[in-house]
Amino acid sequence: MADGGDGGGGGGAAPAKPSELARWWDEKLDFYTAFLQHLSKVIPDIYSDEMDSLPEKEEEIIQKTILYPLEWYLFGEDPDVCLEKLRQSSTPQLCGKVFKGGETTYSCRECAIDPTCVLCMDCFQNSIHKNHRYKMHTSTGGGFCDCGDTEAWKTGPFCTNHEPGTADSEEKNLECQLNEELIAQARKIFPSVIKYIVDMTVWEEEKELPLELMTREKTDKYYCVVFNDEHHSYDHVIYSLQRTLGCELGEAQLYTTAIDKEGRKAVKKGPYIVCQEAKEDIKKHSSNVSQGPLNVKVLHADIMAHQKFALRLGSWLNKLMSYSSDFRQIFCQICLKEETDSGKPCLISRLMLWDAKLYKGARKILHELIFSSFFMEMEYKKLFAMEFVKHYKALQREYIGDDHEKQISVTALSVQIFTVPTLARHLIEEQNVIKVITETLLEELPKCLDRNGKFNFQGYSQELLGRVSAIIYDLRYILISKPTVWTDKLRDQFLEGFRSFLNILTYMQGMEEIKRQIGQHIEVDPDWEAAIAIQMQLKNILFMFQEWCACDEELLVTAYKECYAAVMRCSSNNYSWDKTVIHLCGHTLESKRFKVSADPVSIHLPLSRMLAGLHIQLSKTGVIDRLLEFLKSEEFQVQVLIEYPLRCLALVAQVAAEMWRRNGLSLISQMFYYQDVKCREEMYDKDIILLQIGAAYMDPNSFLLLVLQRYELLDSFKRIIPTKDQDLNKQCNTLIEEMLQVIIYIVGERYVPGLSHVTKDEVTMREIIHLLCIEPMAHSVIVKSLPKDENNETGLEKVIHKVATFKKPGVSSHGVYELKEECLKEYNLFFYHYTKTQHSKAEHMEKKRRAQENKDEALPPPPPPEFSAAFRNVAKILNCDIMMHILRTVLQRALELESHLWTEAMIQMVLHLLALGLLEEKQQLEKVPEEEVTFDFYHKASRIGSSALNAMNILMILEKLKGIQQLESQKDMINWVLQMFETVKRLREKSYLPPVAAAASKLETTKSNEMQRIQDKEKAERKRKAEAARLHRQKIMAQMSALQKNFIETHRLLYENTQDTQGRDAMEEESSPPIISYTRIALGPKRGPSVIEKEVLTCILCQEEQEVKLECAAMVLSACVQKSTALTQHMGKMLELSGDKIDPLFMNPDLSCGTHTGSCGHVMHAACWQKYFEAIQLNSRQRHHVEQVFDLESGEYLCPLCKSLCNTVIPIIPLESQKINSEDALVVAQLLSLSKWIEIVMARISGYNKKNTEETQPIAPSLLNKEMEDTSTDFHSILSFGVQPLVKYSNSIKEMVVLFASAIYRIGLKVAPNESDPRIPVMTWSTCAFTIQCLENLLEDEDKPLFGSLQNRQHSGLKALVQFAAAQRITLPQSLIQRHLVRLLGVLLPSLKVESTPSILDVDLFHVLVGAVLSFPSLYWEDSVELQPSCISSACNHLYLFHLITMAHITQIILTTTTEHPSAQIQNDSEEAQAAESFCKEICRITNGCYSQRVPGWYLWDCIKSGITSYLRCAALFFHFLLGVPPPEELSIVSEENQFRALCGYLSLPTNLFLLFQDYWDTVEPLLQRWCADPAVLSFLKGKSTAVSYPRKRNKLIELPDDYSCLLNQCSQFRCPRSSDDETKHPALCLFCGALLCSQNTCCQEVVNGEELGACTSHAIHCGAGVCIFLKIRDCKVVLIGGKTRGSFYTAPYLDEYGETDPNLARGNPLHLCHERYRKLHLLWQQHCIIEEIARSQETNQIFFGFNWHLL
Repeated sequence: MADGGDGGGGGGAAPAKPSELARWWDEKLDFYTAFLQHLSKVIPDIYSDEMDSLPEKEEEIIQKTILYPLEWYLFGEDPDVCLEKLRQSSTPQLCGKVFKGGETTYSCRECAIDPTCVLCMDCFQNSIHKNHRYKMHTSTGGGFCDCGDTEAWKTGPFCTNHEPGTADSEEKNLECQLNEELIAQARKIFPSVIKYIVDMTVWEEEKELPLELMTREKTDKYYCVVFNDEHHSYDHVIYSLQRTLGCELGEAQLYTTAIDKEGRKAVKKGPYIVCQEAKEDIKKHSSNVSQGPLNVKVLHADIMAHQKFALRLGSWLNKLMSYSSDFRQIFCQICLKEETDSGKPCLISRLMLWDAKLYKGARKILHELIFSSFFMEMEYKKLFAMEFVKHYKALQREYIGDDHEKQISVTALSVQIFTVPTLARHLIEEQNVIKVITETLLEELPKCLDRNGKFNFQGYSQELLGRVSAIIYDLRYILISKPTVWTDKLRDQFLEGFRSFLNILTYMQGMEEIKRQIGQHIEVDPDWEAAIAIQMQLKNILFMFQEWCACDEELLVTAYKECYAAVMRCSSNNYSWDKTVIHLCGHTLESKRFKVSADPVSIHLPLSRMLAGLHIQLSKTGVIDRLLEFLKSEEFQVQVLIEYPLRCLALVAQVAAEMWRRNGLSLISQMFYYQDVKCREEMYDKDIILLQIGAAYMDPNSFLLLVLQRYELLDSFKRIIPTKDQDLNKQCNTLIEEMLQVIIYIVGERYVPGLSHVTKDEVTMREIIHLLCIEPMAHSVIVKSLPKDENNETGLEKVIHKVATFKKPGVSSHGVYELKEECLKEYNLFFYHYTKTQHSKAEHMEKKRRAQENKDEALPPPPPPEFSAAFRNVAKILNCDIMMHILRTVLQRALELESHLWTEAMIQMVLHLLALGLLEEKQQLEKVPEEEVTFDFYHKASRIGSSALNAMNILMILEKLKGIQQLESQKDMINWVLQMFETVKRLREKSYLPPVAAAASKLETTKSNEMQRIQDKEKAERKRKAEAARLHRQKIMAQMSALQKNFIETHRLLYENTQDTQGRDAMEEESSPPIISYTRIALGPKRGPSVIEKEVLTCILCQEEQEVKLECAAMVLSACVQKSTALTQHMGKMLELSGDKIDPLFMNPDLSCGTHTGSCGHVMHAACWQKYFEAIQLNSRQRHHVEQVFDLESGEYLCPLCKSLCNTVIPIIPLESQKINSEDALVVAQLLSLSKWIEIVMARISGYNKKNTEETQPIAPSLLNKEMEDTSTDFHSILSFGVQPLVKYSNSIKEMVVLFASAIYRIGLKVAPNESDPRIPVMTWSTCAFTIQCLENLLEDEDKPLFGSLQNRQHSGLKALVQFAAAQRITLPQSLIQRHLVRLLGVLLPSLKVESTPSILDVDLFHVLVGAVLSFPSLYWEDSVELQPSCISSACNHLYLFHLITMAHITQIILTTTTEHPSAQIQNDSEEAQAAESFCKEICRITNGCYSQRVPGWYLWDCIKSGITSYLRCAALFFHFLLGVPPPEELSIVSEENQFRALCGYLSLPTNLFLLFQDYWDTVEPLLQRWCADPAVLSFLKGKSTAVSYPRKRNKLIELPDDYSCLLNQCSQFRCPRSSDDETKHPALCLFCGALLCSQNTCCQEVVNGEELGACTSHAIHCGAGVCIFLKIRDCKVVLIGGKTRGSFYTAPYLDEYGETDPNLARGNPLHLCHERYRKLHLLWQQHCIIEEIARSQETNQIFFGFNWHLL
């Protein structure tokens, strides 16, 4: 009563506090009304703005005002406490995790009942299946984890998380079960909540709410809502919204993303009229010729709000049910309860039936509700399944009419229901689900039948076919588990379903008939894919029906009768009553008049083939003996049964004979699939079995007459009709070959369980043997070539090791299986699953192998297994009259040398048939006494006929054929057949010889003598052939010698001159001192001479040779300049993107980003290259619509020879010959000490300063006001130690130098070309230094010696680069070079220091060394004359520069050395250790104690040695390629001990490096003080900043786990940092730095320089300077990125146990890291070949052009 008053609104508003609201609800008599009343007031206000909603705020209010009070009302106390108790006590045995699209699932191949049984990542990791043979797959979404389902697993159904607990925990569970009061309260609340959810979900009205929710005044507030569909593209929707709403692109993209993700989105709000106009506009803009408009509705704001909340309430229920089984059961009971008075179906049925009309977001919530309730309770799962089957037809009809994907349709739940064995049997018994599915299929397949009443799929859409195939899959699911126990009801229901299925096959029998096109070619190829696709999908279902029938004898017999009757009905309908009688060899046959070449024929005969399968099952189970009981012999019309398959095989033959070529490609495609592994089991193989059934039950002569008639070959074997038409002869020959081949198959192919006594494993073994006879194969190739059963298994793993051995993979190849030697005897030349190509290849391989083993080339068939009783008569066709006539006719034609009437292949097949007949007879003779053997092949073959045609028997013809030249290759096989005739003859005669033992002995002796005679004859023949070949070679050599002499006589003068020149060169070479005697020192007065070889190079474009000279036209190397982070010490460090403000003179010691120059080593004339590049540009302009691999605007091109990606060329500049007079050098060295050298350099710089002050800016501003202390050192002093004229270069070389320098500057700094930019020379020195460092790093990484181990391309590239860098200064103002030199020297000489000069801790000193050495000659520049330092001056300059920089580097290393040192090492109190310790004390003194490292001297010396080695190695490479002085031999071998000594010797350093400081102490001490007093150094020493320590770490790709599932696990836990939804992402792992990125998703796109880039591409810019390697974890693919718009896929370094990669986890085998492959990927990075690899990949795979790499 009180409740009635409140309903009108007069009883006061609902309280705000949750507990009070719960009590208020409790006081109401009608909770449903009160609940709706409350919702009607609060929901429209909470979801007031759908356009700009605030999800977090809305959720907070919903919790406070509705959900929390509901929980209070349910539990009667604080919900948090109760829910925590329930959570701790509930341990559900079923996991029930619902998979999202892209999630990884696992299936155990050993324990799963079928492949649909899968585990989620967590359950798999905690289950026993982790150590079994498992498969990994990527879920399409909507699946369900089967952990805990005992029907899904043979063993290990539970993981450790879901395993049923112990007795204690069970007692605890009982204690915590829901009390009666709580259950009663749930029964009170749940109906109202569920009814509200269902009502609002299926609500159709767009303007009005249900009356119960309309408690407030209606407002004119509407939304224009766009719904998702799968027809309109993303871009089309964006375009439509932009046009209609006038919004920005970004806003339209946000709307479209929401529409795609949630299924609907409000895009406009306002009064009804405004929204209606928007709706019409969107529809108008979104419709076009090919598709309809978008689905748009105008919904009232309140309806949107309530529908949104209904889904939120569904999520709340979902969470609540996860706590308790009681809640789940209550929910299921309410959902299944039917409303008796309304006549409506139950609530769950209403939801299912409305599913196709719901949008994505709603479907997702509702499916999750079903999963978390019905599927977690087995009893209710059964009831739900029954409801599902009840509405199955309606649901499938709705799904087929829908356009959404399968995984978001309620019909996708079928796999969860039908694959449960007990549930499937229950549904068959109670609802005859097989019949329901087949009837649905019949209704939904094309309604329009052709005039014969058969299916016709012409014009049937691919999408519709895809939806219909979902019903076929349901049939497969229901049949996946065979019943073990048959009840009468189950048998009856199954038979009814089987009859319904036979109806489908009846409609398919003979469908899509084709007729041979004569005259004109067919205009349009008919659609054939749909019919073949349905055949493929039915393949396993047909087999499963046969297997089900075979489970029960009575069932099998009944099914056979039903199927036979159906076949006969089809045959009688389509059968021609016009009969003809045919005659041959005294035999006659009455048959229907039919010509395959003229009448319609179909390859679709599923009904006949089903009968063949059932017949085999009869034979296999032994029920075949009763065949004539239930089918009388006169009723069993075998001839009718084999008619259609025979036509089919005749069609195959005629297509092979090119009689149907005017029928187009569609027929060829059908023929391919007819015999392909995907279809052949239920098409081609069954047709062969049907013919074997025919051969078993028909008279053999009649059978062969029918075969001859259908192959249209009767006339060919009746008489020889001479014809001059070569095409007709060729056709006839091909038809005979095809027919003989089919006869071979009928007689010889017995590897079918039931046809003979073989097992399934033996069949698989034979298939594998014949595949491996073609060539060794990878595991995946074998799997693809084997038929799969209903569980997608091939049986390969069970038998492969019996027949093959596994050969492990190499670095780039995959592992392969090789056939075992003992299995080669099983090879059958005419194996019926070989294609023509495979047949030829296998024959060639086998003959080649036999030739290598010095065996004959005979390839006889292996002895076939014996036919089972039902098929024993098949062999009789071998020795029937017509067979003998066929064999004799073919052989006689060969004998008469009528080449147009026979082929070698024909003879080969006849020999094979003879061999089969003889083997059959031999087997029978060995098995039973001779008088019992009725098979008389030998007698028939050796019998001579009375007519002239039969004047010779087959043996006589064979003897004569041995002498025919055209059959030389078949000679061995003819001998084998004759020998086999002899063997059979002796077996026939042995019973008439006196004692058996004597006969056997005599037979063996005769046989061995015969064999010996044949072998001797063969050896003699081989010897004769070898001798003939030797004489032939001798004759050719004699002819060549004569021609040579004739040429020499004719060109005597030329020949003599050549000899003289060669002799003179040889003498000169002998007189010159050997290289080994040179001093191998590169620096200082003792420098050895340069070893220069004459370089004559060939241009790859014009093929002309040219010697490399300074005055000649330039030759160039193709090259690629690229930014690189390969040596960075801070991987992932953000890089400066714009090069406008970068000062590249000083490289930071962390080498964060350098410029690398590489070359492929191919040489061109500069002019040739320019022509080539211009031609490419012209071609590109003419074909502007064709996408190119390279970017011409950036100067890119492909090397004309190797197709490597290049973007510039390096001019090849010859090395200057430099020899030093050792006496002069020693004098100069005594005069020029380091202090004197510094003084002279400073004087020279100061002089330039004074000279340049007035004209231009000074080169060293710091020296302007400083007077020279020593007046004796003047401006020209530097010239007095030796100068020489500047080397002159040709204009061509200068042009190329400028061009290459400009390219380095442009690419290295990412700026526009500017030939006057002062940074150009700096970039040249920088790329030279960085490239040397990269190569040194690579050699060390690969553990190769420093010299002699570079690849040719690396060697020639580096040589050209260093010489170019040395020559480049000639093209630039010398004052510019001097300014850079002064800045470089400023690091070392403090008096030169300018403001921007960094401290020694902040520069890479090798870059300083290269820059200083290459720019130092600029100090010799004079106005009047162009000079450069002499060899002696250069030697001293190089020495002092190197010594200075080396001392600075030692200081660098000591300052950055850490205190951590191995205490266990034996202390070495050597001279070096003492010097190190005393030097450290000096530094400590200089820094006033800031440097106070208390480390032993021996440790410091070790640190210095290891820290400086890389620098010394780089310096050795640099000076060697700059000066050409050969290095010591020790540097050409890998030896750490000798390497340091050799480096020091080559670079004029003492092995105790501290002696440098001692020798130069007076000069160095002030420098050292200034180095250490730098504020940056002191800051580091005080711990306020960091610095790079030495030796630098060598970069490697990140460490990956061995097991790929660990990566997948990591991937499953990945959450996008920018996205709040739980949608599955596509994580990509950066292999440089280990960052996990969200790729291919709009949420993580970034705008870089105004361009929108994907997460990976933008990361690559910062991490790898645009180049990067990613591992796409879910796809198991490596992605190479080489810039914003360039990338390619690369094989992942993870292999399965068969040595193969698995892109997209298609095969799903467990994967493990292959360290060799990962190493190869690492080298690809370190060798800077990533861009090259991408270009090669894109050149070969044009498909990558369509990929938006910038959005990755």
